[in-house]
Amino acid sequence: MINDTHFPKGFISSLVQVPGFNTESFIATHQNADALTSVRINPYKTITLNYTQPVPWCTNGFYLDSRPSFTFDPLFHAGCYYVQEASSMFIDHILHHIYNKDNGPVKVLDLCAAPGGKSTLISSAIGDEDLLVANEIIKTRVPVLTDNLNRWGRTNVVVTNNDPKAFARLKGFFDIIVVDAPCSGSGMFRKDPAAMDEWSGGSVTMCQQRQERILADVYPALAEDGYFIYSTCSYSYEENEAVLDWLCEKFELETVQIPLQTEWGVVESQSEQHKAWGYRFYPDQVKGEGFFVACLRKREDTGRLQNFRSKNSPKPNYKEIDLLKPYVNNPADLYFFKLNDDWLAINKHHRDSLETLQYFLYLKKSGIRLGKLAGNELIPDHELALSLILNKDAFLQTELTYEQAIAYLRKDNMDNFEIYGKGWSLMTYQGHALGWAKLLPNRVNNYYPKELRIMTQLDTRDKTLTSVDDCLGSVGNPVSCLLFLASINTLPYSTLPTCRPKAFLFHVPGQGCAVLGFRYPG
Repeated sequence: MINDTHFPKGFISSLVQVPGFNTESFIATHQNADALTSVRINPYKTITLNYTQPVPWCTNGFYLDSRPSFTFDPLFHAGCYYVQEASSMFIDHILHHIYNKDNGPVKVLDLCAAPGGKSTLISSAIGDEDLLVANEIIKTRVPVLTDNLNRWGRTNVVVTNNDPKAFARLKGFFDIIVVDAPCSGSGMFRKDPAAMDEWSGGSVTMCQQRQERILADVYPALAEDGYFIYSTCSYSYEENEAVLDWLCEKFELETVQIPLQTEWGVVESQSEQHKAWGYRFYPDQVKGEGFFVACLRKREDTGRLQNFRSKNSPKPNYKEIDLLKPYVNNPADLYFFKLNDDWLAINKHHRDSLETLQYFLYLKKSGIRLGKLAGNELIPDHELALSLILNKDAFLQTELTYEQAIAYLRKDNMDNFEIYGKGWSLMTYQGHALGWAKLLPNRVNNYYPKELRIMTQLDTRDKTLTSVDDCLGSVGNPVSCLLFLASINTLPYSTLPTCRPKAFLFHVPGQGCAVLGFRYPG
């Protein structure tokens, strides 16, 4: 909540003529109303949430009555839900309007994907025979994207780290391309008032130019009759409707109107020249933050790449593959392949697409990493534990209490722990997998990944900065904080830089250290 709002010079006046903008209620909402907290449930790892209201335009979206500490919820780490701003969940509604599984498999590209909110949303909406490629341009942002998609557990996902222009070589490869473009970030002013310091008319112009470059670079990768979904977290006409006009002027694209319900409060707009439909979200009119999204359909053939099949692919080691099959469900539906010493698996329908992507792009994740074989035994990878293909019956399973689950996620020594069985055990909380442990006669070896462990303390007396999500504001918030602990430890992070940073310093209560942070708009 902003008690004394001072919007950037020229900001309000720049919006007076923007469709649906109401100056008085917009200012009042930023002064007097708190930002809402919303989550989206993983439909493949269902849980029951109490004290919630549904997000009307998203099948699995819910508003929470209050904001808990997500860092200390084992179900968050199990991938049972994702903390996402409600307005951006509207892409789920668009996908339901344009996607029909009866029309055959589709390939979807999420071009600017980190930290993973829209990628996990797309993953929930598409089928096993469909393919999601989640790309992040900035290398340091890729790990958090990969981690969030690992938690979601689907096998039909590839993560790449490429500039948009690299996708121009994949002519006509994708049926749907989602571009949540870097922007001036004005839609997040209520969640992050400090972001106002970064806004200017010049930054809007710079972002518009960058958005157009990104769209032009990736356009050849969209198939004829495929769909562009373009979005920003900006209110500025220049970054939204003006970009739609630019797209329609430069390329053969037609606008797609998305059905709305009046009670949602979403403002439907049209661009000035080509009358392209757009959808605006204002926090004084919807239960969500600022957001803009539009859908366009490609009506020209700019070429189509044939799938690439390497002639030098090694012959499958069927003996080792047979050893892997008992650890997964429906192994006949999977394509097993080896990367160095690790075995991975992806839906067999995506084998040719995978080899094509490997030839043209830099891949960071391909399907599910199963683990390494040591003789006849699988040393399971963390990805397998969180995946939907895991055959749980092939492993011991150890159900943890809440206190034990937090200790496990902190990678603490699990003392006073009753051991039942011996060997690899899937550690679960409320039936949902958290990771692996090795049960030995006199101890438990905790194999939770060190880089994912909880590094903070739950302190109910002082909520200034006791968990990562308290500092970041929201997992998936486009106006983000990059945190570095000024000690030998590192905190997990949510998003990483896209623009010029502004530095600040936090004190972490009870941790004996400080946090150096940078805020980045866009």
